Parts: sequence; C-alpha cells; structure tokens
Amino acid sequence: MASPDTTSSPPATQFSISISVTLDNRPGVLGALATAIGDAGGSIYAIDGFVAKGPKLDRAIVVNCRSVAHQYEVVQAVEAVPAVELHGWHDRTFRMHRGGKIEVRPLCPVGDRDDLSMAYTPGVARVCMAIANDETQADEFTIRKNTVAIVSDGTAVLGLGNIGPKAALPVMEGKALLFHEFGGVDAFPIVLDVDNPDDLIETVVRIAPTFGGINLEDIAAPAAFYVESELKRRLDIPVFHDDQHGTAVVALAALENAAEVVGKPIEEMSVVISGIGAAGLATAKILLRAGVSSMIGTDRKGAIHEGREDLNDAKRWFAENTNRQMRSGTLSEVLVGADVFIGVSGPGIVTPEDISRMAPAPIVFAMANPDPEIRPEDVEGLVAVMATGRSDYPNQINNVLAFPGIFRGAFDARATDITEGMKLAAARAIAAAVDPADRNAEYVIPSVFDKTVPVAVAAAVADAALADGVARS
Repeated sequence: MASPDTTSSPPATQFSISISVTLDNRPGVLGALATAIGDAGGSIYAIDGFVAKGPKLDRAIVVNCRSVAHQYEVVQAVEAVPAVELHGWHDRTFRMHRGGKIEVRPLCPVGDRDDLSMAYTPGVARVCMAIANDETQADEFTIRKNTVAIVSDGTAVLGLGNIGPKAALPVMEGKALLFHEFGGVDAFPIVLDVDNPDDLIETVVRIAPTFGGINLEDIAAPAAFYVESELKRRLDIPVFHDDQHGTAVVALAALENAAEVVGKPIEEMSVVISGIGAAGLATAKILLRAGVSSMIGTDRKGAIHEGREDLNDAKRWFAENTNRQMRSGTLSEVLVGADVFIGVSGPGIVTPEDISRMAPAPIVFAMANPDPEIRPEDVEGLVAVMATGRSDYPNQINNVLAFPGIFRGAFDARATDITEGMKLAAARAIAAAVDPADRNAEYVIPSVFDKTVPVAVAAAVADAALADGVARS
C-alpha cells in the first residue's frame, strides 16, 4: 500500500516495523544500533527481553516510523551498522491483517452422536418448527440474538473515499473486532458490490433475516441518508449508520463535559459546524435536541442558509432548522464570535487566526481523520478545550465509545429501532463516565479502553428503548 512520506509527522504505531537482527555481544554494539535508528528518525518502541550470554545476540526490535518510505530508510540505517546482521523485517500493521482479523467459532461441542443429533439433524428440526410457528423465536434460538451485519459499499471509507467494497473489507473487519471486544456483540462484515442505493437497500432487506441489527458504514452522502431511512422503514430490527450517529453521540458527550469545563451552558453556546455531510448533519440534529439554539453550518461554498439554491435535501433541512440570522460568508467569517467549532470536513481548513477571533474560552473539536482541520499544537494557548479524532492527542472523539454499547443495549432490550432518545441517552452515559472531580481541559471524554463505558451506555440505551416504546423485552 502506498503512503506519502509525511516527514513532518511523528513516528507512529500504524507505520511500525519489526526488525530481526543478530549483533555481536560486546559493549557499544546495541547502543550503536539504537543510535542509528534514532538518527534515521525512527522511534524504538520495544526490544524483546534478553540475557546477554554467548558471543552473539538475536534480537527483535519494534520501531515506529513516519511512513512506508521512512520504513525503508530505517532498515537501510540498520543494515549499515557494523557488527549487526539484518535477517528480515515486516510491517506490523500488514502482519496483523494477514488472513483477516475475525473468525467464526462454535458455541457448542459436537463430540459424539448425541451432540450431533441435537446440533443438527434430527434435533434441529424441532427448533426450526418452533420458529416456523413463531418467528420471534429466531431472536432467541439463532445468531440473530446477538449478531450485527456491518454493511458497506466502500464509497466513503475513512479518509480514503470511494475505494470499492473489497478495499473496504479491512475496515469492516476491524469494526467487527471492536464490536466484540467492547460490547460482546458478534458482528460480520458485509461489503456489497452494488450500482446504486436501491440495490444496496434491496440486498440488505433480503439478508436481514440472518441478523439482529444492521450497522451501516462508509456509505457516501447523500445516499447514506436515503439508505438508512429506507432500511429503518422496511426492517423491524435496529438500523444504525455509525458514521452519522456514532460521531454525533460522542461529540455531544464531549461537548457537554467541555461546557462544564469552560462554565458555559450548552443552551447558550453558538456552534459552527464545518462539513454538513453524514456526520455533520447527525451531529447538528443531536446538538439541537440537546438544547443548542445557535448553529451555523458550512460547506465548500460557505455558510448554509435558506437563501442558497444549490442545497441537497440534507442541507436544505439543515438550512431550515439552523442559522436563524441567515448569515452568509466563509468559514473564517462565521467563526467570529463563535463559542464552539466542530470540524467533520477536511485537513487544515482553519487557521490560528480564525480561532483567535472566536469567543473567549473557545471549544474546538477538529475531528477530520487522519489530519484534523487544525492541529492542537497550532492553537496552544488559544483554545480552552481541544479534541480531535486521533489517539495521539488528548480528548479523542472515537465512535468506539458509542456503537458497541448502543447495540448491546438495543439487543438487551430486543429493540425494534434505535431512536433519538436512545442516542441521547448514550451520549449522556458517555459524558457521565468522566468523574466531575477529574474533568479538565484535557479530559472531557473517557478513554476508549475504559470497559465501564459500554456497560453504562448499554444500560442507558436499554432504558431509553423501554421509555420510547421500542423494546420487546
């Protein structure tokens, strides 16, 4: 996979390599190797433990690099060190993905004739007939009870764009891994080679009997809105477009805590959102539901308002429900005096000067990935609270805080839908996971590795499903 050599970026795990070497066991050799790696710009992440015995040492060294090109530079530097023999190296990210990241495992043994007669014929016929007589029994006695289909057509993958279904598959596998790890939910990637949104909808409707829920992923807007709306209308199981609603839920959670940090009620804040696509529109909707009353959205042509005649249906809805003052102008112009900037657009579109013209103690969520709208180091001292979508900065707004717990709660309640109330409950549960005593400018959102978060989210979502009348248990 090609990758630009972004020399300004720090070494990172996603470009890490494992190097296998033999070195002479004498003073200075290991130090010379470490120096060579450092001089080449590599960052040693790990060296396997060893006891120095004998004339030679075999070592495996993990080095974080900046890019694919930089990986080769580091390897060449290792090869040039005297008394060090390079045996081989590999890209750790590609090694992790080899053969995929998930597998299917049996839940019951088949060790003898009795097991076989219950798991398969003839005993399985009893379960089949029970479901034939009452289809709701499939939710209890098949994988529907706990299985999500992660569906994508590969038209809007991460920051990569329309790369097609096969190239999207590693992302969907990763999503399945996160569903299981953080929510105990089984998920299976379904990437579809379709020509239009209607084909995608029909395909999902036809495979839906196998699954208890549908998680839509990386489908380009505006088709994504239509796909979700139609599937929610036609199916009696939860349908959730994570690019929209997962982002929105976590953004609201972070904003509620950030509001506490800066001492401004969320109802009195003015918010500017850059990028009114899938994530931007969903974020706007949940913020409006949470009480935000002053909001402006922008796209490549500037502020969105009812006077514009070039808006699609999604942006027209946004124009009708925000920007009451009908402000026009560029992103830079509408940011003047704003309390909050939320970016779900593209890299480098905001300057420090723009941030300096916001209201006192501004909140900035620059969530474009992998490169945010503005980097935290560029606005140090200018912002009160800063968040990004990246794991190498404080306050990572990461959807994994939301979707595992949301589906866990929906399954626990046997919900027929995921309502706006359930999303709002999820956001409040995520925000509450940060203890008020610990809350500060660099800690307004919990860690993605806090295993108490999906449990709390699931409980809140299940309660909301019951309150909203969509729970079947």
